Amino acid sequence: MRRHRRAARLTLEQLAETAAVSARTLSDVERGRSKGPQHRTVVAIADALALTEEDRRQLIELARDGRLRDHWTRPTGLCELPSSVADFTGRSAELAWIDDLVRAEHLPGVPLVGLITGSAGLGKTTFAVRAAHALRPGFPDGVFFLDLLGMSPRPLPVDDALALLLGALGISEPQMPSDTQGRASLYRAQLRDKRILVVLDNIASEEQARPLLPGGGSAGALITSRRLLAGLEGVRRLALGPLQLTEATELLSGIVGERSTADGESALSRLARLSGGLPLALRIIGNRLVSRPGWSTADLAARLSDERRRLDQLKAGDLKIAKAFAMSYEQLPGSARQVFRRLGAVPGRDFDAALAAVVGGTSIEDSWDALDELVDLGLLQDAGSGRYRLHDLVGLFARDRLQEEEPPDERAAVADRTTTWLLDMATTAGRWFEPAYGSPEGPDPELFELSSLEDADRWLRAEADNWLAALRTAAADGRHAAVLDCAESMHWYSDRWIHAPHWHEVFSLGAAAAAALGDLPQHATQLNYVAWVYAIPLGDPETGLRYARQALDIAVRGEVTAQIAWAHQYAGISLRNLGRLAEGAIESREAADLFKTLGDMDSYTSCVTNVAHCLHGSGRHAEGLVHYGEVLDLLNDEQSGMTPSITVLARPHALGYYGDCLKALGRRTEAIDALTEATELLGRFDVNFRQGQFLESLAELLALEGRAEEGERTYARAAEVYRLTGDGAAAARCQALSGRDGDAAV
Repeated sequence: MRRHRRAARLTLEQLAETAAVSARTLSDVERGRSKGPQHRTVVAIADALALTEEDRRQLIELARDGRLRDHWTRPTGLCELPSSVADFTGRSAELAWIDDLVRAEHLPGVPLVGLITGSAGLGKTTFAVRAAHALRPGFPDGVFFLDLLGMSPRPLPVDDALALLLGALGISEPQMPSDTQGRASLYRAQLRDKRILVVLDNIASEEQARPLLPGGGSAGALITSRRLLAGLEGVRRLALGPLQLTEATELLSGIVGERSTADGESALSRLARLSGGLPLALRIIGNRLVSRPGWSTADLAARLSDERRRLDQLKAGDLKIAKAFAMSYEQLPGSARQVFRRLGAVPGRDFDAALAAVVGGTSIEDSWDALDELVDLGLLQDAGSGRYRLHDLVGLFARDRLQEEEPPDERAAVADRTTTWLLDMATTAGRWFEPAYGSPEGPDPELFELSSLEDADRWLRAEADNWLAALRTAAADGRHAAVLDCAESMHWYSDRWIHAPHWHEVFSLGAAAAAALGDLPQHATQLNYVAWVYAIPLGDPETGLRYARQALDIAVRGEVTAQIAWAHQYAGISLRNLGRLAEGAIESREAADLFKTLGDMDSYTSCVTNVAHCLHGSGRHAEGLVHYGEVLDLLNDEQSGMTPSITVLARPHALGYYGDCLKALGRRTEAIDALTEATELLGRFDVNFRQGQFLESLAELLALEGRAEEGERTYARAAEVYRLTGDGAAAARCQALSGRDGDAAV
């Protein structure tokens, strides 16, 4: 090449500019350091030198021969890519991501680097090796693999890593610079014009990774790490998660082979579910079954079902799920370890930094730092919106560490502190919605501050699993007064979140606590709340009627007039829902008279509304309309004595009932106006089934009035509300009438 360059009277720099090849590369070729340059590099040089066909052919063949010599003389066994597992399953979307990464265009000087992160046991290395084998045809100059030992007490030093990689590239030890910067520079130079893929497995830190990355050109790198390595710039990131149940079951079937047919898919699915979708756990389960032919899948599933022994069962030979978690745990500073193991005491599925601070016994600021460290190491999942979650198996590991590393009195203190804080928070949040309490006079320094109804609502929904578990724990511990306070605080809030699945349990625990305390008024009150749950949200009027009768008996014994009235009202609602309309009207009328005597106009309007329902439902529409009109007059009268917050909630329902009654009387225009206003007002609150009913009724009226397009849109809205409240039949009915498919409605 030097002969041809000199004949063309070109300097190295001039040839480099013409051929678009670096002067360093040209110099390496001329000095014999690069005996087998890449084909496209040689073609670019030949074009720039304007060689004859014969000279061109000779130059290209010499370069090809040099590449072949380089291939056969390169030291073997250095950084060799491990074999891929034969039963690799799933991860099709992730493999497609890797393929897209390689095919995508990259800016000049920006290396092709994919970073694969995830917690212990997710199969990052297995996935990276599989991807590297699939990509091998696109990297004809080599695919290298290097374990950086990132989770060990002594990660591989960068100098040693560079020496191994340079050796794999054919650089002998005497040719290697002695300093890190020199080795890194030589390493990047060797990669610059080669199609080489380097798999850097188990990276410990950004500092360890940076010198090992290509500097641009055609080479690429895949990195795996339990840490997020947030400081690395210019890399594409892929976060591996647990396998879906179908993929996990398929992987387990592949591992056990012929046994899968005999064991049955349902038994394997149960094991896959217990693994939490972690490939390492599935590998351990499969290996145990294969190595013990006499074991049944059901027996192993029974062993794994016991949470106290599950981690002990998840080991096979040198594969241990707890050991994989422990390697990450040992990387943590002492303060973060304490927070992590105590997070095992969180009773619900997820939590925020405030609860983590309470459980961990630390400040909110230190809690944030610890959570960041845990997320970075893959021991904690960031669930979004400030929420965090432990994988099921990681949670068991945290509880195991708590049991092993903290004394009994400290564990008891953690549990008591967590239960007390959650109950106090739930009770305070619930009372925001109770007229007698509302917002607290001042913030409690021991509690997370709630500054509005919306804050209280968000907290109660987000922490529902946690405060409900705390309520159960307090009930089991005999903390009856605290349980009763919490249950009572939820009465008004339950109207706002009417379809929450736990109100039956909350008020049943409240009733049991009141009974244990011998508090007849509260016992009757809580039983009435249970009657409400069955009569309205759960739609089980028979059971609702039974609880209303129990509440009436206790209220009479305790001479509690208000609860006597409520027992009659809930009996009236249940009877109406059972189709016993005349009896229902009598019960609610009696309740209304009692509430009027007590001066409770809020409850009075509720009872009159049920009387109107019974009249309307039995075909006595004109009488029903009069009662609905009375309710609306009270709601619209600022001097009626009604609570403003109740008026806001009750008015759209009363308007909807009034509109339905007008519809039955054939007064369509008035009915459309009332139902339109009702549905607009209800749209400001949590979705409930009444909104669906009013929308469906409005849609029918619009269609009858020839307003077909408006009617179809309203049917579609009704279908969506029904879907959200779990009424599939009503949703399908309205969807068909809307003339749209399901996606259009959404």
